Amino acid sequence: MKSIIFLADGMADEPLEELGGRTPLEAVETPAMDRIARLGANGTFLSLPPGLPTSSDVANMSVLGFYPERNYPGRGPIEAVSQGIALADDDVAWRCNLVTVSPDGILLDYSAGHIDNAVSAELIAALQREFGSGRVSFHPGVSYRNLLVLHGREFSADIGYQKPDSSQGIPVDQLQLTALDDSPEARHTVRFLQDLSRRAAAFLAAHPLNRGKTSPANEIWPWSPGRRPNLQPFSRRYAGRTGAIISAVDVIRGIGKAAGMTVVEVPGATGFIDTNYEGKVAAALKALEDHDFVYIHVEAIDECSHMGDLALKMRAIRDFDCRIVAPVLEALRDREVLYAVLPDHPVPLKLRKHTRTPVPVAVCGPGIPADAVGAYSERLAPQGALGALRGDQLMKIMLQLD
Repeated sequence: MKSIIFLADGMADEPLEELGGRTPLEAVETPAMDRIARLGANGTFLSLPPGLPTSSDVANMSVLGFYPERNYPGRGPIEAVSQGIALADDDVAWRCNLVTVSPDGILLDYSAGHIDNAVSAELIAALQREFGSGRVSFHPGVSYRNLLVLHGREFSADIGYQKPDSSQGIPVDQLQLTALDDSPEARHTVRFLQDLSRRAAAFLAAHPLNRGKTSPANEIWPWSPGRRPNLQPFSRRYAGRTGAIISAVDVIRGIGKAAGMTVVEVPGATGFIDTNYEGKVAAALKALEDHDFVYIHVEAIDECSHMGDLALKMRAIRDFDCRIVAPVLEALRDREVLYAVLPDHPVPLKLRKHTRTPVPVAVCGPGIPADAVGAYSERLAPQGALGALRGDQLMKIMLQLD
């Protein structure tokens, strides 16, 4: 049996007054996702267990059944795996956003205006030329999503941090890194990065590519550090099943690579509303030919949610339904395939950050009796027959494992 998960990053929300008490998902026409809910079973999934960061790496590891409570390495090393950066035993990899900070020290934008890939890459290359050494290296990623690696036993990964996309509008001096233990390495790492960040801010402020920009990339934001990940291979985890991941962003691709899944390259996949939806569909259908399981991840809805843009979030949900879910269902209408749709976590527009609320999930296909839920939404899903899923329960349903 083949199976597909449609993963809409950050789609779940809360009722909004301007939508008459509906969520954005409820307010948008989503016939393809509604079809999955109507023909199958519905429930919720706990993607962000207590005690872990409310971030997409944790959430997607949870959806894929990898138990981040036991295996979470940090976002930095996951993205390093995606980029093919070989981490030594004593390396600490950090996600490193390019951000916009106001002259009076307020974090304004976690993405520096969703900085263009080419501009971001040039700025990261400039930072590497200016500050790179045997102790520190900068690596470009996708848009604002870059990496910083600290090399050597002098550095610790036991550092407290604040997620930039959860901290917009807050003074930077309230968002500082902290040592999580009393070790000399942890205290040294905090001091080292504070000094590096100050020098990088001065360098970026003077860089020609930031002149005249509404949202200049005028600071770096290191966060979510860790060492080389060690995930159990997907096929070993799931009784020989094979899996493929389709995503534009390094954090999801890195989970796939770390777990030995096939990571499918899609030209034009951007992680935003201009992504290559049709290319993702074609890649998913191709991957399904020689894989048991395909994970189609779309980032755009999450980005619109962090921006606080209701109209753009509703457009991104509509695009996900009609340009991802609908064409896959149509192309495979004569095949016996298991389908699931869910977000990895909520991003309420009024908060512009992730919350731990369990997300709605719908599953349909052979062996899944239909329940009484007639549409896919945050409000209706908890009434379904699946109940409250967590851990690897969803994956076991999708792969028909006991």
